Order: sequence, then structure tokens, then C-alpha cells
Amino acid sequence: MQSGKRDFYEILGVNKNASEAEIRKAYRRLAKKYHPDLNPGDKSAEAKFKEVNEAYEVLSNKETKARYDQFGHSGVDPSYGNAGGATSWGGGSPFGGDIDLGDIFENFFGGFGTRSRRSRANDVNSPVRGTDVETSIEITFLQAAKGCKKKISYNVVDVCAECKGTGAQKGTSIDKCKVCGGSGQEVITQRSAFGVMQTVRTCSTCRGTGRVIGTPCRNCYGTGNVRSVKEVEVNVPAGVDSGQVLNVSAHGNSGKNGGEPGNLHIYVKVMPHSIFTREGMDVFCDVPITFTQAALGTELTVPTLDGKSSYSIPEGTQPGDTFRLKGKGIVKVGSTKRGDQYVKVILEVPKFLNAKQKETLKQFDLSLTSANYQKRKGFFEKLKDFFGS
Repeated sequence: MQSGKRDFYEILGVNKNASEAEIRKAYRRLAKKYHPDLNPGDKSAEAKFKEVNEAYEVLSNKETKARYDQFGHSGVDPSYGNAGGATSWGGGSPFGGDIDLGDIFENFFGGFGTRSRRSRANDVNSPVRGTDVETSIEITFLQAAKGCKKKISYNVVDVCAECKGTGAQKGTSIDKCKVCGGSGQEVITQRSAFGVMQTVRTCSTCRGTGRVIGTPCRNCYGTGNVRSVKEVEVNVPAGVDSGQVLNVSAHGNSGKNGGEPGNLHIYVKVMPHSIFTREGMDVFCDVPITFTQAALGTELTVPTLDGKSSYSIPEGTQPGDTFRLKGKGIVKVGSTKRGDQYVKVILEVPKFLNAKQKETLKQFDLSLTSANYQKRKGFFEKLKDFFGS
């Protein structure tokens, strides 16, 4: 191990058999102790901070740690090679000539990182659109069919009225982050057997904002946003159905850095109706009729979405027969086209007959022939075929 450089284990204050968790814990304690922001103007603390970072970068990586344990500093730092600056590959660069591998990787990785950081620096304070908000409403069957207006209350993240979204207490200032210079990104430099490599990560001090708030707003605790309840009146279009979503633009969570708000998505739930059911644009209902009405035919008063409607059913109408009322269904959303209504007749058999009524029915039944009951006649003919007699 080279005498000109301190042992990495010694720097972090751990032994060679320390676990990853122990190494990480030691690094965090020392990094916090010697951080330049906590020791302004202290060159000694700054040097120790860099020393701690270098040690951790090597020991926190299994590969570099293994090379360091076997070869010491020369296994992870090309500058610790043979005399005259030659690398451990033995007399000069394997690429031919005196090429510095550190420069190669600086160009490939460092240069890319620099451009990336410039791009990110421009993006830190760029407007960011707010996220969308979801809520739901319940409406009646007729409201869905005809359309209506509904007032809706919902929770939203809004700009703090106290600090106007800055996150700083009124009358205080917001400073540029000293660690990342306002870019929102930290540059981490690593020296390895291949040269110097740079990686970029979100600044741990400002958390990527590029700003440091000295005195956070008491109302929003420095976030710049508060939760609030908003109310909006929406037009529910005619023909809407359960599961459909109404979108209200710019009524979602507030944006950042002046970005526009997100949208509000309203999920619709239509309550069931006591008479009508729906399939797509068509409406269905059952209407009870008497035996006499079915036998003789009658003029029925049928309920529709537009009110009462008359419909003539023919004599001899059978139970379960269905009749179509064209154009009496649900309107298609955003259109004038409508579905149909289907009316199914349900035969209601009379109850609680007195003796005279029963006798009258018996006499009536005796007066009928099999020609009056075609379905019954056909059924018993099938039974004969089934039983073979």
C-alpha cells in the first residue's frame, strides 16, 4: 500500500471486515460532520470531506473494494502505478502512445454529464403541469337520460395563498443551492483503474429544486402547496352512462413553477330506476295487462322518458310479447340520435274471485275449443310423440 495516501478503512474508521451497512453508516456520519455547508470557509473540513467521499466510493462498490483489498491504492487509482506515470498495464498505454485513461473517460462520461447538467439546470425551474384529480358522482336514471347540471366538491392540491407557491415565509428570501449551484444535480467523481468517471444524481441538499428555503412558510411547511376543497358545477350531457368519465380541464392539482393545473376526471354512476332499465341506447320496461286486455286488445298508456305515450296492442296478445316504440330511447352523447324503447307485456292473473266470477270463468272456458289455444294444442301433441301414445 502506498505511503503517500491514507488507508480508506482508516479514513472511515472501520475495519477491513466491516459490512456494507457499517461502511455506509460511517460514511454518512463523517460526510455530515465535514460537509462544506456546515463548515463554511474551513479548508481542512473540505479536504476531509473529499477524502471521506473518495474512500466511500471505493469501499461501497464490491468490485473496487476487492481490487483495493488486493492491490491497495494502485488497484483503484492509475496514478499509483510504476514510476514516471506509467499505468499498471506495464509501460505506457495499451492504446498506443502516452494516452491518459483519465482524460478518455472524462471526455466520454464527464463531458456528457456536463451537457446533461446544463440541460437539467435549465429544467429545474421550468413550468411543470399539475397532476390530474379523480372523483365521482351519482345521478338518477332520468338525469343521465336527459342531462343535468351538478355541483361537485372534491379535494385538490392548490397553490398556497400565504407564500404564493414559493414555499418561503412571506418577507424572506429563497437562495440558490450552494451544493449544486442551482442545477438540482450533484456531480459525483470516482477514480478507478480505468480513470476518472463522473455520475450525476439529484442534489441531496435541495432535493433537485436548485433552491434552499431559509424560512419555510408556516401555512404549507415549505411545499408551496396546500390541500383544499373545491367546488365546480359541471354539465352532465344527456345519454351518459355508468362508468363513463367526464373531464374538466385545468381543475386538477396545481402545477409547479407556474405550470398549468392538471385535469379533473369525474366517474359517473347512474342509479337504477324503478321502471326502466337500459342497454346501450335502448330502454326497456314491463307493463302489466289483464286477461281481458290481452284477449280483446286495448289502448295502453305506456311510460316513456318523454312522459306518457299511447300504444295499441292487438287482440290475442300473449304474455311476454314485446313491442317497440321507435325513437323513445336514450340519446347518444353529443348527438341527436336516439335509441328505442321496448315494452314487454306481463299478463296478470286475477286473484280473490268470488263464486259468481269463478262460475262465469268456468262457463267461458267450456265455450272455448282447442283452436283458441294453439300453443297448448301444440304442446300436448308433442307430448304424445314423446310418450309414443
